[in-house]
Order: sequence, then C-alpha cells, then structure tokens
Amino acid sequence: MNAGARLTIYGIGVAVAFGGAFGLASAVVPPSVVSEWKEGTAMDSHNGHDSATTAEEESANVAADNLKGLSLGLEGYVLSPVEAPGTVGSSGELRFRILDAAGTPVTEYTTAHDKDLHLIVVRSDGSQFRHVHPTLDESTGTWSLPWEWTDAGTYRVFADFTPAGTDAPSLTLTRTVQVSGEFTPVAPQPTHTAHVDGFTVSLDGDLAAGSAKDLTLTVTRDGKPVTALEPYLGAFGHLVALRDGDLAYLHVHAKGEEPEPGETSGPEIEFAAEAPTAGRYFLYLDFQVDGQVHTAEFVVDAAPGDGTAESDGDSHEDGH
Repeated sequence: MNAGARLTIYGIGVAVAFGGAFGLASAVVPPSVVSEWKEGTAMDSHNGHDSATTAEEESANVAADNLKGLSLGLEGYVLSPVEAPGTVGSSGELRFRILDAAGTPVTEYTTAHDKDLHLIVVRSDGSQFRHVHPTLDESTGTWSLPWEWTDAGTYRVFADFTPAGTDAPSLTLTRTVQVSGEFTPVAPQPTHTAHVDGFTVSLDGDLAAGSAKDLTLTVTRDGKPVTALEPYLGAFGHLVALRDGDLAYLHVHAKGEEPEPGETSGPEIEFAAEAPTAGRYFLYLDFQVDGQVHTAEFVVDAAPGDGTAESDGDSHEDGH
C-alpha cells in the first residue's frame, strides 16, 4: 500500500526567554513558578506597562500550564528521581517509578501505540535522542532497561504514559540527569534533509506559529523511493517534536486506521503540523523498514504565524 499517513502537532504556549537555550533546556518548571509569573504579570499591568505587552505576557504564562514535558509532577502523578550510570561508558540500568498522589508506585497503565509507556531521552542541545520502551516490574512499580551513555552532558528524560482507569489523563513527565565527562554542546542549525543508516529523508514544508502547515517527509535509499515502510507502534510514522530553549514536548502519531499486519506504505509520510510559538524545533521521525527502526532528525524554524490554517483538516492531535 502506498498511502501517506497524517498527523498533527498541536501545542499551546509561548516560551519565556531567560537567556541561552542550553540553560533553559535543562530547566523543569513547577506549577508554583508559573503562578508567580502570572502574579508578576498582573502587578506589571497596574504599574503603567504597555497593555499589549502585558497581554502577551499573560498569554505566555497561562499557556505554560498546558505544555507537556516541563514538569516532574502533574494531575497527582510524579516521576521519581531517575537512577542511571553517572559517567560516559559505564554500563548499568536506567530506572524510575511513576508515583500517584499517595506516593504509591503505579503498576497499571493504559496501552497507547502498542506500549504502556514511551521513554524519550535527549541531551539538552537536542542531540543524542533515544526513544525506547523499558520493562515494568509490577511487584515494585519500577521501570528499567539496560543503559550506557555515549556522551556527557545534561539530559532530559521524558516518561509518556496514561494510567489505567476511566478518564485517566495522558501525561508526559520529565526529570533531568547529569552525565559527567568532557562536554561539547552541539549548535543546532536548520536542516530539511537527514541521512540515517543508508536512507535519505527529505522534509518539504515549513512551520509557522499558530497555523497548521503541511509537511511531507519522503524516504529514499540509493536515490530510489522506499515503498516498504512497515507499521511501527501502530503507525507508519512516529514523530517526537521538542522546542529548542525549554524542550517543551510534543509527541504525536500518524492519523489513520492502524495498519494491518504485513501492510506497507511510502515513500511519503504527510503531516499537518502546528507549532505553538515561533522559534526553533527539533523533529525526530521514527520509521521501520525490514524490521529495523531508524530515526531521522531535523531542525526547523517556525516563523511568526498569521493565524491562517492551511491544513486540509483531516489531521488531529494524538496526545502521545
């Protein structure tokens, strides 16, 4: 089957700029800080500040509550401290638990995209991306998998999951992990072409804040179109997007019915993408061919939007 899959990236919010992107990327913003931002904005509005600027600040602060991947706790659930090797080249395990409001480890989850929990690990400069699926020890509520760091730096660990139960929230919680060693940050530059494992993936399209824009990803190998994209996690394409500066997390999947076993697609995967704000974004596309998963990475700058949606309307937010 040569059918393009669709998905939509939806996010709400405006980043609050405090300086260098590297420093911001490792920050975790608790609700109390967001509340203080709101209070400070309200005070400014009574001190003669420009009303238009104040409105923008209020919008940014309110939206911060709705962005994923900026807090270690939400909706009564908390991501425990993450245990992992502390130095480059040391073999060990990465381990953590999800705790409920009573501090009890969560052991029952709702399966989403073939897994009970998706784990994203990425360095604060957007490099060293990994999307993996740890194993749950139901007797202790501990998630774990073998782990070794190849590069030093500050890493963000994102746990994306939905607890079991009616109307349980879909959550993305995060913690920071420090890995000692000599560290040279990567300066991300915009790129619409990725080369990975002999494949070339081209990105056609651009992002604009607040506007749905069409993106097309085309997979080729040795100059020939790849039409054997296989289902992976219930879709032909899986996308994670992180905003440079604070690593606000957007995790989505292709729209459409779940592929049947043996069904294939390609070479194009289509997306309708809406960036929450202007600025730089890291995009990570997972796709599978011949049973092997490959990840193509892109850096895209979203222009200030005009509020005009250009999508054909058959895409949606997936929530993971």
